[in-house]
Amino acid sequence: MERSWVLSVDIGTSSLRVLVFDGQGQMLPNIGAQVSYEPQTTQDGGAFLGADWLLQQTVQAINGVVEQLGANANRIAAVASCTVWHSVLGIDRNGDAITPFLLWADSRCVREANELKQMLNERDYHDRTGCFLHTNFLPAKLLWFKQNFPEIARQVHRWLSFGEYLHLKLLGTTACSISMASGTGLFNHAKNDWDDETLEAIGITRDQLSPIVNFEPLQITQPSSLVPRPLLSSAWFPALGDGACSNIGSGAIAPDTAALMVGTSSVMRVMTTDKNVKPPFGLWHYRADKNRHLIGGAQSNGGVVFQWLTETLKLPDGWEDELATMQPGEHGLTILPFLLSERAPEWDASVPSAIVGIRLHHTPLHLLRAFMEAVALRMALIHNLVKQAVPTVQHIIATGGALIRSRLWTQMFADALGQPITICLEPEASARGAALMTLEAMGILKDLSDAPVQLGETIEPNPQNHECYQEALQRQLQLYKTVRKGMAETD
Repeated sequence: MERSWVLSVDIGTSSLRVLVFDGQGQMLPNIGAQVSYEPQTTQDGGAFLGADWLLQQTVQAINGVVEQLGANANRIAAVASCTVWHSVLGIDRNGDAITPFLLWADSRCVREANELKQMLNERDYHDRTGCFLHTNFLPAKLLWFKQNFPEIARQVHRWLSFGEYLHLKLLGTTACSISMASGTGLFNHAKNDWDDETLEAIGITRDQLSPIVNFEPLQITQPSSLVPRPLLSSAWFPALGDGACSNIGSGAIAPDTAALMVGTSSVMRVMTTDKNVKPPFGLWHYRADKNRHLIGGAQSNGGVVFQWLTETLKLPDGWEDELATMQPGEHGLTILPFLLSERAPEWDASVPSAIVGIRLHHTPLHLLRAFMEAVALRMALIHNLVKQAVPTVQHIIATGGALIRSRLWTQMFADALGQPITICLEPEASARGAALMTLEAMGILKDLSDAPVQLGETIEPNPQNHECYQEALQRQLQLYKTVRKGMAETD
């Protein structure tokens, strides 16, 4: 029996998926498991999951998929995984989690992020790591944890991503891929290694982090009884960053094509093999592997804005059709859509959401459309910087449930960016991307481009709408400056 299938484990912010892909990168139909969940949150900005609860759910999903496959499980050549960037947990010397799994959205470390800006030159830090001194990244999170839970922090033997913890518990070994390391804010791109200056600033030693490895099979030292028997002879690869895998799974693998993903958050990324690429301040720099670089920017606010509004507002029946009849900007509102803290391009977590211009005549639909447009306008700022960093970008591929479900919102993005947007029809881009990387590493797939992606409709921008949104963007920028200045004066 030919062994060319990949079991792909995708750990997201609000769900995990276990799927199987064949040797051509096609997802097997009617095979797979999904577990949805909600992160635990606190009033002061906490966002986390129970590490061992998530481990249990992942193991059950893996075993469930192996049972679905039956005898065909022996065709699994490798196990791939991708997981959320910028998230971390601590283990003790026994390898047990002694902290929650702190997610990227955990913003309790605003004060620590500001402390780091006094300790480190952020421009130099960005040049080395491609990241920012922001709540999103690990330096501020780890400093916050050490200062608020010093006794537990002293017991932490190693800080891990969830993918590393999964492999530690199942295989008895762990390592950090270049991809996962690049999203921590602790990685030095020039050295392909941990950044000594940042580690010193937060008081973390190299021994408290996993060794960084290339994308190659892990050494299985102590396989757990939790591993299904057919997977004991499979190659297990280190976890990759979910964003990198999303680009690969959606076909955005060349420097002429950017990926626009709108799920809970929203992000634009472009992949290039130019090792000299330098993102402008405002964009981050991550990796898919040693040679594939990702330049882009993200907003914490994407589909979460749409979800909150549709759950909160008293929308009339047939509101989707009525919303589509409205003209861009006819509501007259200017909005900063920061229900979660602002990220790219300013990376100032202190700037709150704001609405200017609201009057008695405004309806729930006005608010809904204005917020949706505001998210698209923030992405236009990121898009402008992406094209500055990688001028070859000509195409945009859209992924994420928010855009696939709403053609109207996709049109807003196309109009705000002034570029056509092609819908990706791959239902699980991140899991597929992890599988494709694994198939290429094993030589089953010669090149990522040999696995064609399923694409759908291309939505063209409306030139008049684009002009209207350009004017709206200037009003939003002015509001941002005003609010940011006001927040600084009240500190």
